[in-house]
Amino acid sequence: MKITRRHVLAAMTAATLLAMPGMAQAVETVRIGLPTKTYWPTTIAETAVRQKLFEKEGIAAELTIYRGGAETFEAMAAGAADVILDATSLPAAGRKKGVMSKVVANASMGSFGWQLMVLAKSPLDVKDLNGKKVAITSAGSGSDLLALWTIQEKKITFTRVPVGGGGLVPNLLAGNVDAAVVYSPLSFQIAKSGEARTILDYAKDAPPNLTAGWITPDKYAQEKPHMVQKTLNALYGALAFMRGNKDTTVKLIADLYEIPADIAALEYDNTIMKLEIDGSMSAPHTLQQLQLALELAKLGGMKDLAPAEEILSTQFTPVPTRF
Repeated sequence: MKITRRHVLAAMTAATLLAMPGMAQAVETVRIGLPTKTYWPTTIAETAVRQKLFEKEGIAAELTIYRGGAETFEAMAAGAADVILDATSLPAAGRKKGVMSKVVANASMGSFGWQLMVLAKSPLDVKDLNGKKVAITSAGSGSDLLALWTIQEKKITFTRVPVGGGGLVPNLLAGNVDAAVVYSPLSFQIAKSGEARTILDYAKDAPPNLTAGWITPDKYAQEKPHMVQKTLNALYGALAFMRGNKDTTVKLIADLYEIPADIAALEYDNTIMKLEIDGSMSAPHTLQQLQLALELAKLGGMKDLAPAEEILSTQFTPVPTRF
């Protein structure tokens, strides 16, 4: 397991310090796993850090960025992460293999910013990818699910090449693959630069479903429900801050990922503003959207998935931390 970035926030409130006169009480740390760097979950978690929202909840947060969704889920399964953002199909697949985890908060109801892209000079269209090579982050990841959906929906066959989140654009631009499933803001960036073009926009072409959620092991939710609740409070507090502070968020996106401000603004308008703002898993349509996500995963080739009812948790309702 390759860790590409680690960020530790030592967060301690005055109340904690005063709880035990003469000595500092240990602050509990939540380990948050993020599927890749230049991606909206990382923006949310980084915002929570910068706005001291974990600190306001009286906890510390350790952020670890992986190379894709599958690696992130494996880290949680191995005990290296407590809360992760990932494709909702992974808990369903993992549960059948003894990895007991659930989706505790709804993060996204669509594949916002995800695009199937080819080089600008390439004559290929979707139908022409039959027998070609298409880059994804990792097997079992969100990009892999979109690639599998494309194969089924368009009735074509291509080789899915796992290159990690950071390898999608370099491998596409170098011509090592014929196409790539690219997430935003990278998709926006290489489209606007003229280096690549979109042949399939998953935000528009793929059916809406519960594509991503915050996930935690059953054991962690049972033993430390307060940590799950506080973590979700901070993360959804961060999203609320982002939605209410466009200029600050656009600057953060631009600085974090070293991209132009206009591209960061596209990410804000087309991704950040379309994410689920309350995270509730209790709404009647949430189960239906999760069931649809699993059905799409099955159509894409995933097998032996636990039913949606077994991986959906209504135990937590995020109460956004005030900033």
